[in-house]
Amino acid sequence: MKQSVVALLVLFALATAGQALAVDAGSCEASAVSKDGKKLAGAAKASFIKKCEAASTPAAGACEAKAVDKNGKKLAGAARTSFLKKCEADTAAH
Repeated sequence: MKQSVVALLVLFALATAGQALAVDAGSCEASAVSKDGKKLAGAAKASFIKKCEAASTPAAGACEAKAVDKNGKKLAGAARTSFLKKCEADTAAH
């Protein structure tokens, strides 16, 4: 778990810095481990890989950085999910 969290934080930091990321399914698959260090399988693995690949796109990093409210606090929950979905769709359309 710690390895996957660290990997996602590194990917996020690189994406928000505006650097191009070339993350393939292999690197996400390699970091798909549970809290106790066992490899994920089935639906848990598929969900992790989907989130990992989505988080590794440059558009996702840019949208994450913009996901703040009018007071400068990070969005959370449904507001964050909705904002990210709209932001990424708008970015893909351009």
